[in-house]
Amino acid sequence: MNRPELPRRVRRTVAVAVLALCSVLAVPTASSALPVPTASVAAPAAASATTPVVTWAASADRLDAAVPARTHRVVVHTSAGGSALRIRLSNAFGEQPVTFGRAYAGVRAAGAALVPGSNRALTFRGAASVTVPPGGSVYSDPLPGAVRPQSDLAISVYVQDAAGTATGHRMGLQTSYIAPDGDHAAEDTATAFTQQTGFRYYLDAVVVDAPRGTGAVVALGDSITDGAISTADANRRWPDFLAGRLQSDRRTSLKGVANEGISGNKVLSDGAGESALKRLDRDVLSQRGLRTVILLEGVNDIKATPAPTAAQVIAGYREIIARTHAAGACVVGATVMPYEGWREWNGGGEAVRQEVNTFIRESGAFDGVVDFDAAVKDPAAPSKILPAYDSGDHLHPNDAGMKVMSDTVDVRGLRCGR
Repeated sequence: MNRPELPRRVRRTVAVAVLALCSVLAVPTASSALPVPTASVAAPAAASATTPVVTWAASADRLDAAVPARTHRVVVHTSAGGSALRIRLSNAFGEQPVTFGRAYAGVRAAGAALVPGSNRALTFRGAASVTVPPGGSVYSDPLPGAVRPQSDLAISVYVQDAAGTATGHRMGLQTSYIAPDGDHAAEDTATAFTQQTGFRYYLDAVVVDAPRGTGAVVALGDSITDGAISTADANRRWPDFLAGRLQSDRRTSLKGVANEGISGNKVLSDGAGESALKRLDRDVLSQRGLRTVILLEGVNDIKATPAPTAAQVIAGYREIIARTHAAGACVVGATVMPYEGWREWNGGGEAVRQEVNTFIRESGAFDGVVDFDAAVKDPAAPSKILPAYDSGDHLHPNDAGMKVMSDTVDVRGLRCGR
């Protein structure tokens, strides 16, 4: 990746008084011997400046039919730590209003069960319930307490009234849970959550207040970013590995990572989700604390029939770059990875891929470049993924390939002077 030495970005911050910690929304890692506190009380801390930062996200899309009078328990894995947790609920693709009767946030213990005493009520402008119109979204009020980085939370949302199409994320690679009969959002136990799902209904972002200057990276991509073929329930997508690297690297203030991948997504046209161009504002530029976008899109455009030209894909990249720059954020371009052996591969598409990758590497249009193509290709057959990184379908990396992708990202090259 290119590594420009760039000045620190000036951003407006808001001074926020840190409240007493009524309850700790956190869970230690498996290697930690510390007990999980369920109701710790501390003396008020001195006032300090904080910044809202997205700690988890998943792209909104159309799901199946919306069903009223059921509770969804969505499991999320945080990236940045902080305080004052709030969630964003989306009805972006609904044709009817959705009324959320109650919402809770707690520490996930195992499965759908929560750490006893950790589940606490969220409010929306002080009310327990909120109605979101078609196409809309809503943030909850801040929830006092600390959120640890790299921890599992469970967001429980009771859908009181809904009809038409549900909004959410289709390929979660993380098991979530449904209580099909009534409001069970406040419960710690898993008893009522008798159904499992890979969908993430309605929840599309979680935000915390992090120390001043903390920022977030948004990974905009397709199934490779979404984690296809990586191990489910293990957080082994390349953005997950990147989040771990950012968290442990004291040289960077980038700590939040939002995964905005949609399986099958394209730069230019709708299909599996709206195109990257259409969803850019909602899924990417709206994220709190956004500093840098890593753009890994194009393979689904290139292997489509009919396929766009390299010039058309590049024009799409240029629009994404311009709009992101206008929002004050950087764009790092990721090269399109090899896929020979996938059923839609052909020589014409390979030529387009090479032309597109030359633009990414050499044009200077991006603020930085991460060369995923070079990292995962087979040196003996450059149009193929190295077998050690191939999930077996010749398009999607396995867990080892996902980690190599993360390791290829130059953390210092993720910042620019915008």
